[in-house]
Amino acid sequence: MSNSISPASLHRLLGIARETPLGLDAMCANLRCVLYPARSIPERLERFCEALNGTMRSLGITAESCSESLLSSGRFSPGTVILAPGMFSDSELAINRVSTLYNNIIVGIYDEPPPLTADAPPQERLDAIVRRLARDMVHILIYVTEHSWTICTMNGGVVTFDTPLPTREAVRGTLVPKLTAQVVPPRPEDLDFRHGSLRVSSQEFKKTATDFIGCSRRWASSSYLLTHTSTDGLEYRNDFYRKIVARYLDQRSGMSYGFFARQLPVRVRPALYLDRSEPKDEAAMVPVRVGNRTLLVDVPDVRVLTTRSGCRKNRLDIETDLVEIGLEKGAAYLKTPEGLPEGSVTKPSFDTLTILAHALGNAFIASILKTLKPGAPFTEMLEEGGASMTHWHGYPDGSILPEGYFVHGQNNPPVSCSTPQSAAYSLFGKIEALEQALQSGAEYLGDVHVEPNHGTNIVGVLTLEETALLLNRAGQTETERTEMFPQDMKVG
Repeated sequence: MSNSISPASLHRLLGIARETPLGLDAMCANLRCVLYPARSIPERLERFCEALNGTMRSLGITAESCSESLLSSGRFSPGTVILAPGMFSDSELAINRVSTLYNNIIVGIYDEPPPLTADAPPQERLDAIVRRLARDMVHILIYVTEHSWTICTMNGGVVTFDTPLPTREAVRGTLVPKLTAQVVPPRPEDLDFRHGSLRVSSQEFKKTATDFIGCSRRWASSSYLLTHTSTDGLEYRNDFYRKIVARYLDQRSGMSYGFFARQLPVRVRPALYLDRSEPKDEAAMVPVRVGNRTLLVDVPDVRVLTTRSGCRKNRLDIETDLVEIGLEKGAAYLKTPEGLPEGSVTKPSFDTLTILAHALGNAFIASILKTLKPGAPFTEMLEEGGASMTHWHGYPDGSILPEGYFVHGQNNPPVSCSTPQSAAYSLFGKIEALEQALQSGAEYLGDVHVEPNHGTNIVGVLTLEETALLLNRAGQTETERTEMFPQDMKVG
């Protein structure tokens, strides 16, 4: 993983806390877990949890007893990951012992096979996972059998390990990142909400919206685009837990996965060399290391049209399903469409931070290219027409990727795209992709950000519809996916 941008700059650009753990060692050092077993658990689960506890301790992870982690109020300390093996009654659920919804990650561990099959379509897998998450009020599921164990997460990620007990490699490389990086929706205080200020009647909007329409149509028949899991269709133990799920999801009607976005044109200034004496306002710029040189990059305002949270992306209504997000003088905002019907609720995507990271990264690359390769096509196309961003929970066959697009991220820790870590990896990865282009002498036109156990972001000069045509030309087989991205084990 690149360290081309400092933690201080990540905080300044995207509000990512300086102490956010980005590497596996830091994740282990920051992790604190507690075992919260049911009154009675099967012997197999007991063996599994004993091995898991020992493995975590060997990695330097703090593994506490239940009594050590509980506060005087009887609730778990904020930041503690709660491992909950077995079956619990309503009153015994771990969710009843946390102080806020976002302070603790709860992991349900079960002595049974996962409720899905390898050949089940992605939407069916996701629905099965979300149903169990809502039923038991947990964030992550682990299923244990005689010969294997499986991790399932709320983004539809499924990873199966063919060992009866957790190995050190599996815990460090796969489980730890999922326990470290929590999925949290954008908070109201994170964004300046500008309701009704997106002019859907403007020529700029209409021109851009045409691309969304074509894209949506091309994805309509794809099984990889997870469209919508309604919260109304889930089974809850009681109305209280239904309300907790609604609060956790910021009152969204359901969960949809992936996004389409178009970054609107942005003017960039040429980057400046840090070690040259030319006049520069270093306080207003960000140092970015590219290869063996450090350049100072201006931070422009960025604007992005993107799909709203919860919409059906294969049946977009362009007058209600698109919002504008952006960074203006370093502050994030969201514009909702003008003329929305009364009672309409428009929420920002869980992926808002990642989308903004992609937009900033595009601007940074254009600025750097303006200095290193004046007249580079990417810079000219970003300034004149913007760029497209497509995220979905699948992986492209490597042979279909367009020339000028560079792949990165395959070896990153497998975190969700709705986390600060994912936003940081998006920004770092773009610099890595640019370095690949510069080293090979090829033109940079875009990047393919692979998120292990999760999905892919394709960002660049292709339109949304062109990207959809490329990706849906033919379905990828499981063999092709495994060969290109071996981090996803068996089912993913």
